Amino acid sequence: MNKERLLNNLVEMLKIHSPSKKEGEYAKYLVNLLKEMGALIYLDKGYLEYGGDSPSIIAKFPGDVEGEGVTLAAHMDVVEPNLNVKPIVDGNIIRTDGTTTLGGDDKAGIASIIEVLRTIKEENISHEDIYIVLTPCEEIGMLGAKYFDWTKVSEAMLPAKNMIVVDNSGKAGLIAHTAPSKYDIEICFQGKKAHAGIEPEKGINAISVASYALSRMNIGRIDDLTTSNISKISSEFPSNVVPDVCRITGEVRGHSEDKILEIIELYKKICDESVEKLGGSYKLDYKCDYPALKPKDNLIFAKQFAKVYEKLNVPCELKIIGGGSDSNIFAKQGFNSIIIGVGMNNVHTVEEYLEIDELLKTTEAIVRYIKRND
Repeated sequence: MNKERLLNNLVEMLKIHSPSKKEGEYAKYLVNLLKEMGALIYLDKGYLEYGGDSPSIIAKFPGDVEGEGVTLAAHMDVVEPNLNVKPIVDGNIIRTDGTTTLGGDDKAGIASIIEVLRTIKEENISHEDIYIVLTPCEEIGMLGAKYFDWTKVSEAMLPAKNMIVVDNSGKAGLIAHTAPSKYDIEICFQGKKAHAGIEPEKGINAISVASYALSRMNIGRIDDLTTSNISKISSEFPSNVVPDVCRITGEVRGHSEDKILEIIELYKKICDESVEKLGGSYKLDYKCDYPALKPKDNLIFAKQFAKVYEKLNVPCELKIIGGGSDSNIFAKQGFNSIIIGVGMNNVHTVEEYLEIDELLKTTEAIVRYIKRND
């Protein structure tokens, strides 16, 4: 690998502003770069459905070795504030001046992928087909992955099912293979309006009904693999009006869909009891935001990659994680994903920084994995 080239490319990309729904300039940069490197390109237009400006990108580098190939994936969008980011290389660390996020999530992953491709080309490494999948809007609900129309992708451009997602915080050697499903919930409590000073007893305070229900719900850590969170309570009325509407929104996530639905049913029962005690009514709506990610091969792929790290003397850990990513969405299409660390820390904050040596270790590991049959 060429460390200086990798870092220069990363810094160059960090300076391209690419917040969610506005990754278009960055996408054009990447498409031109991938074409220069000899890639076949397919651009998905799902962004037209959700108001973005960037396609999802599939790039294919045909191999000279028979096999199923491998897919490398990352996302193009970054978390704000990120405009006019000033990357500072300080020894083994890349950070900002503290006024913006760095955008290493996930431009570090993309820089790693680009350096992998350059290294393979320079060293004339024989390889199976290599596919690159780069998505927009991962940070705001995996929209690029969700709106990807796989029916329009030709068979020749369909990526390999084993997918390495270069988008995990923490050190090289971290291999996430399982992640939870997430269900969004909204509960609307309906009370009865009344004048709060003259005849409050004629009203039913929707906030009170909601509060009574919330006080009896198990929220937070449910068990080792299941969590619940209430993120918003809204009810805006003048102080002289007994409020008749209160909305609560939140989520339940877990590795068992049956367990998630069990919790939602329990919330319904609590709401039933709350309106029975205090009056009013409620409506609870829920939907699956994304499915669970689980290995499709009894961890064979994850363990293969772990062996590569071990040969590089990189401590390795197979992990079950609590967050979601594009991998959860791609799982519905049959992809068998692992999510690997590239040295990102304090992501989504202005204290974000990247450990350069960890980025290098993961980049080398990907190259070693690809050339394993060379």
